[in-house]
Amino acid sequence: MIQSLRNNLREKFIHWALRVRSPEPAPIILVQRRIYVLPSRAGLAFAAALVVILLGAMNYNLSLGHALVFLLVGLGVVNILHTFRNLALLSIRPGRCEPVFANGLARFDVLLENTRTEPRISLRLQIGDAAPVELDVGSSTVAVAPLTVPALQRGWLPLPRVTLETTWPLGLIRAWAYAVPDMRCLIYPAPATHAPPLPWGGDRARGPSREGRGTDDFSGLRTYQVSDAPRHVAWKAAARQQDGPLLTKLFSGASAEQCWLEWDALPIALDTEQRLAILARWMLDADKMGLAWGLRIPGHRLPPDNGEAHLATGLRTLALYRHGAN
Repeated sequence: MIQSLRNNLREKFIHWALRVRSPEPAPIILVQRRIYVLPSRAGLAFAAALVVILLGAMNYNLSLGHALVFLLVGLGVVNILHTFRNLALLSIRPGRCEPVFANGLARFDVLLENTRTEPRISLRLQIGDAAPVELDVGSSTVAVAPLTVPALQRGWLPLPRVTLETTWPLGLIRAWAYAVPDMRCLIYPAPATHAPPLPWGGDRARGPSREGRGTDDFSGLRTYQVSDAPRHVAWKAAARQQDGPLLTKLFSGASAEQCWLEWDALPIALDTEQRLAILARWMLDADKMGLAWGLRIPGHRLPPDNGEAHLATGLRTLALYRHGAN
């Protein structure tokens, strides 16, 4: 109960401290009113030690004791200023974020720009209870802070609230601020671990194709895979090597065998996520084998093709299925 109350109060404070609606447009500049300063645990211990020294100096009427206390108090005040300036006017911009598969880690590259001539030392960026990322930002330079977030489900994953803090230079004062950069990562469906063999339609696709299952010129052999068509198996080579592995003949040319990855071809008992997982696995297998493949799912049709761009388009279609426009 007490922990829940503390969390609610903390969230209300953070919502007030942001002072803007999230996500925030770039660039995010940490102006003075967005930075908060409080003593750290070391700072509280330092203050307690000063009180003890002051009481001893007053009790024994030690002039040097008073001088020491005033000197250390001045050091603490100057430390507050330096800790605050280590964050003040820091600029935050979104960087790159490559798509990943579900159940992995999404990486958000946050750019920290320092427009001052003094470097920013020992900055820490943290998301929730994850381990913080610590880095320095040189004078008049831009540093990249790689932040990772668990990708639990497909679709768009927005970057959560980021806490920036520093205790430089003495660790007596903690200065921190909150930011919510406008970043999101595309999460592909996790490919199925066990999937049926690739469906073969026996069609041919016209147009250029990288080396794979073209049928014009023989180009070599490779290890047999379950999804390979029986007519492409090198039966003569298998007969010569009784104990050897099955091999598949590879061809290259202007025409390539194509297959359609279809929603309706999957068993009715499978739910949506299981179907998407199998389709993702088929896409990866077809791309690895150099096939021209097409996709048919409710509301979407992707003509047969191959290559990295085609694979990215297909996985994006699966990731955003029933999640809005692609």
